[in-house]
Amino acid sequence: MAGNKAVAKPEFLAAVEKALTGANGASILLVDLDDLVTLNERGGRALGDAAIASAMRTLTATAKKEGWAFARIGGDEFSLLAPAVSLEAAFLRAERIRAELVASLRKAVPARYRATATIGVANAPRDARTAEQLLRKADLALYAAKEQGGNAVGLPPAEDMVLKSSYYSVAQLARLKALAERKKTKEAVLLREGLEDVLRKYDRE
Repeated sequence: MAGNKAVAKPEFLAAVEKALTGANGASILLVDLDDLVTLNERGGRALGDAAIASAMRTLTATAKKEGWAFARIGGDEFSLLAPAVSLEAAFLRAERIRAELVASLRKAVPARYRATATIGVANAPRDARTAEQLLRKADLALYAAKEQGGNAVGLPPAEDMVLKSSYYSVAQLARLKALAERKKTKEAVLLREGLEDVLRKYDRE
C-alpha cells in the first residue's frame, strides 16, 4: 500500500543494485491499483483478482517490450526497473503505462467500479544511491500522487518542485499559481491536465 515501505523480492533488489552500478543509473516505476479494497468489498474478491491479473498482463508486456525487470511486490503493488532511463523520460513513459493500465482495467472491471492505477517514479542517482532508498523514494512519489486523488503519476515531493522550476519561467509559474487559485485546484493537477493534452496530441501522429 502506498505510504508504506516497499518490500521487493531479493532477486528484484539485486537487479536494481546491478542497474545502479551503471554509468547512467536507473529509474523505478512503482505501480499501485486504486481502491482495490473497495473493489473486493463491493464486487467480490474474484473481481479484484481479475483486476490484478489484468494489470499483471499489461505490465509484463511493457517490461518485455522495454527490456525492463518487473516484479509484483505486494497484493496490488508492482515495480518496473528502467535501467539508464532518466527521471523525466521515466515520468513520461509512466503516464503512457498508466493510460494503458486504465484501458486494460476497464475491460476487466464493470464500469460501475473504479478501475485506475497510480504510479510513483524515482531515479538514481538523482533521488537515491541504493536499491532500498530508490524504492522508498518511489513509494513516497506514489503516496504523493495518491494524495492528489490517484489515477496519476507522481514524483518524490522535493523532486517535483525541482522538475517544475527547471522547465518553467517565473512568469509561467506565477500564471500557473494564479490559475490554480482561480480554479480552486492544485498546480500539480493543472500540470497533469497539460501533460495529458500533449500526450494525446502526439500519440495521434
